Amino acid sequence: MSLGAVLRAGVACLSLAIAGAASAEPLKVALVETLSGPQASTGLLYRAAVLYQLGKINEAGGFNGEKIQLLEYDNQGGPVGAADRVKAAIADGAQVILQGSSSAVAGQITEDVRKFNLRNRGREVLYLNLGAEALELTGAKCHFYHFRFSPNAAIRFKTVALGMKEEGILGSRAYSINQNYSWGVDVENTVTANAGEIGYEVVEKTLHEVNKIQDFSPYVARIQAANVDTVFTGNWSNDLLLLMKAASGAGLKAKFATAFLDQPGNIGNAGAIAEGHVVSTPYNPEANGETSMAFAEDYRSVTGHYPAYVEPAAVFGLMLFGEALKDVASDGGKVDTTKIALALEAATVDTPMGEYSMRADDHQAQFPMVVQTVSREAKVKADGTEFGFLPVKSFSGADSIDPVQDSCSMQRPG
Repeated sequence: MSLGAVLRAGVACLSLAIAGAASAEPLKVALVETLSGPQASTGLLYRAAVLYQLGKINEAGGFNGEKIQLLEYDNQGGPVGAADRVKAAIADGAQVILQGSSSAVAGQITEDVRKFNLRNRGREVLYLNLGAEALELTGAKCHFYHFRFSPNAAIRFKTVALGMKEEGILGSRAYSINQNYSWGVDVENTVTANAGEIGYEVVEKTLHEVNKIQDFSPYVARIQAANVDTVFTGNWSNDLLLLMKAASGAGLKAKFATAFLDQPGNIGNAGAIAEGHVVSTPYNPEANGETSMAFAEDYRSVTGHYPAYVEPAAVFGLMLFGEALKDVASDGGKVDTTKIALALEAATVDTPMGEYSMRADDHQAQFPMVVQTVSREAKVKADGTEFGFLPVKSFSGADSIDPVQDSCSMQRPG
């Protein structure tokens, strides 16, 4: 063969290689969140976390040599809107759905994804649950293509009770007050189930309407009459703030043990009312020395604010997702979500808080938790106030995670 023929053959092979690389199917990830309206504050925090961490993954090379594409859909805060947006996302080529700000919405999405996958073998879609914490999502509703990256009621309220006990601030008498829907019921059941083992008595329980009560004084009067040391509550937004304000106005001395006290705006609105109360979350900037603080500063440099509330768990979960993608070999440029799911089950990643991994039995992530109190001594302040969250006790992932629920019967591929 002449030199010219060799060169022409080489150019032809290179052209085919370039064409093959260019034809690699991009990984499309759809964020289906509440991005507008009065309930958008949490959805926009998820968006910030997703943009931050997908940006990191793309900077490191993306997937299959292509940048991951992010599609955004506003679910308008409800299951019906979410169902429509999931259909639109799949029609637009999304292979992965991200969502987290509502367990009711999550219940709709996980069922829609499950049914789609049953009807479309070989085109399965992943649902990465960034923050919906209802127990049933890794219980009766568990399935192979759903993964939860956040805590649940069992994880949050076991760690907060144990941390308070070790600090000597739990006491022996407790009251459980929660919103009357799946999340609040999960919290109440968890608080009751843990009482004997951890060493407290639940003397009274209350479930109330969600975000409809303007005056919690009658509820606080019942708490005060019960003479308790600790008030366990999974309340969030106004239901937490108004409950704490009513407690402060009545001079209630009990400590609040919470899940969402770190929601932006809570400390700004409550101020000194919140001092000394307790929350258990997957992150605190002071809990892991320079490593956790460096993450806080980097996140702030990208987003304009320190990571808080739902953001850290979403970032760390997507770090685990990115780690899993490294172990998925290109299949002729095609995205194989089953291979991604199998890799995610086996993945482990070192986050700013320590090791994150995924439990294969029910797809509940395992990660450290930090019990913290509202204090003037915290280095990072919340909402521009003099208060922040001071870590008092950290738990490893193995010590935090709850047992696999009997109701989870996962059908695996094949």
